[in-house]
Amino acid sequence: MGLDWTDLFAALAIVCIIEGVMPFINPSATKRLLARMASMQEREMRIAGLVSMLAGLAILYLVRS
Repeated sequence: MGLDWTDLFAALAIVCIIEGVMPFINPSATKRLLARMASMQEREMRIAGLVSMLAGLAILYLVRS
């Protein structure tokens, strides 16, 4: 099973699209969200990042199996 670079770049493109949807649709809510995130403790940010990564892994596992 080799690495297919087109799949990697397609995944990165999808991430960029998803990341850009909220600022495009509702920039003021994005500003509020980022301000709230800036005031979070590092531990809370790490936990949120871990939960996000685990959710992504679970979704990827379900899709690819």
